[in-house]
Amino acid sequence: MAIKRVWHGWTTKENADSYQKILNNIVLPGIEAKNIPGYRKIEVLRIELVTEVEFVTIMTFESLQNVIDFRGPDFQKSYVPDAARNVLKRWDQEATHYELIETRTYA
Repeated sequence: MAIKRVWHGWTTKENADSYQKILNNIVLPGIEAKNIPGYRKIEVLRIELVTEVEFVTIMTFESLQNVIDFRGPDFQKSYVPDAARNVLKRWDQEATHYELIETRTYA
């Protein structure tokens, strides 16, 4: 069973590229440096909306215990480093955790 940790953050159009650089240069390397057991990958999505830009992260873990290893007992609390907070307008205060029940791949 895999766990998908889903989080959303929004920023202005002017700050979107800056936030993406912070993700690529600070946030993602910081997560990877933790060497979290059972952490498998992170996917980052971006969409331009009418007045802002939304980012979604989807982290994949082998189990909920691995998420707890990453965030501690208050594992639902979002992980937003100060550098990211400085350019985001708002963000989910808690991540949502889904159990992956099916994956199908088509050629």
